[in-house]
Amino acid sequence: MTSTSRLLRYGLFIVLALAALASAQTPPERFGVRLDILGAIGPATSDYIHRNLNHAAEEGAHLVILRMDTPGGLDLAMRDIIRDILASPVPVVAWVAPNGARAASAGTYILYASHVAAMAPATNLGAATPVQIGGENPLPAPEEPAGDKEKAKEPAPPSGDAMRHKVVNDAVAYIRGLARLRDRNADWAEKAVREAASLESTQALELNVIDLLATDQDELLAKLHGRKIEVLGEERTLDTENLRIEAMAPDWRARLLAVITDPNVAYILMIIGIYGLILEFSNPGTIVAGVVGAICLILALFAFQALPINYAGVGLILLGIALMVGEAFTPSFGALGVGGVVAFTIGSVILIDTDSPGFGIDPALIGAVALASALLFGFLLHLFFRARRRPVVSGAEALVGADAVAMEDFTDTGHVRLRGEIWRARTPSPVHKGQQLRVTRVDGLTVEVKPHTEANGG
Repeated sequence: MTSTSRLLRYGLFIVLALAALASAQTPPERFGVRLDILGAIGPATSDYIHRNLNHAAEEGAHLVILRMDTPGGLDLAMRDIIRDILASPVPVVAWVAPNGARAASAGTYILYASHVAAMAPATNLGAATPVQIGGENPLPAPEEPAGDKEKAKEPAPPSGDAMRHKVVNDAVAYIRGLARLRDRNADWAEKAVREAASLESTQALELNVIDLLATDQDELLAKLHGRKIEVLGEERTLDTENLRIEAMAPDWRARLLAVITDPNVAYILMIIGIYGLILEFSNPGTIVAGVVGAICLILALFAFQALPINYAGVGLILLGIALMVGEAFTPSFGALGVGGVVAFTIGSVILIDTDSPGFGIDPALIGAVALASALLFGFLLHLFFRARRRPVVSGAEALVGADAVAMEDFTDTGHVRLRGEIWRARTPSPVHKGQQLRVTRVDGLTVEVKPHTEANGG
């Protein structure tokens, strides 16, 4: 039994050793990752790219494909993505696809920053002028003196103020640096910034703006195979033959961030949060309004710290709401309310401090919220005026004009029954027990009364 057990143990050890040796000799499966940049580039996009580039590096991915179809986006988010690409140990291929897609504005910068730039047929890139200073017609260049030929050869300075010049020159220097790093056409890159020039895919290949054309993913991988690139100063040869590509969709965190950083959603969250807290403070104990308002306001503040917010707009919105609330508690016959609606509307219009595509607040939404606030203000004003027209039903003022009955005969002071209570009464003329009287004045705990005929002017 002992020898048999020993043989079994030896046999099991040999099997396990052979299995470990076989697994060690089997190379791990090669794979790449595909990330999709669809729509406007914002904080959610940069977070999605950052986390998945790190994940690809940790998992040993051989390649990352950024498939793009974007009109552009926020400058800060774009620069975050480019920093991640430049620092990535995994080669990044930017691919504008499918057919009909575009890489405008911020997408052009990302295309230039990637290790390999590719486009599908019938796609385009360019229009990389910073949008917050774009959209204005350049002023005509001043006429040069006839004898100053050297000065005439110099390019005319860009139109606009000094800040416009700084922003354009900064963008030009940035994209030219990326072009030199990847050995691409730097002159056209500058033209895309200064003149908002655009190119379709075939022209982009001819002008050395991109590296290759690929209709689909299989063609892209085939054309990438054997290409030499430089990654973090080290030359590499891409091996994409039979490379498995994993498409990594945005997870719940990226989707949630994309929703709440939508300027329209963030704006609605802020309004709900403010009104919820106002309702809670004006009616303590509601609880639901306070909880919902606090959650919405925190989410809105989180979104605003990731968005280009004009804090003057935030201040005007808060001032507008404060004025409308003040109208409800301190009626000013509409002055506070109208001022509040105007401040609220102006603040909403200037709240988002950018013209980047996809990052403005819909004017229809601003109009709807302003109209709803104005209607609420009008409703409160209507309640105020209606309350003023109603007779007083409580307090000393409510007793003036009320009917009383004399409980005894008296000529100066005595007692009357008034609304079920016995009051001390004073009268300028004699009254008799049981006589109907009318209250004309209340003086502390004493009422002044007159007989009905006298009170009515008889």
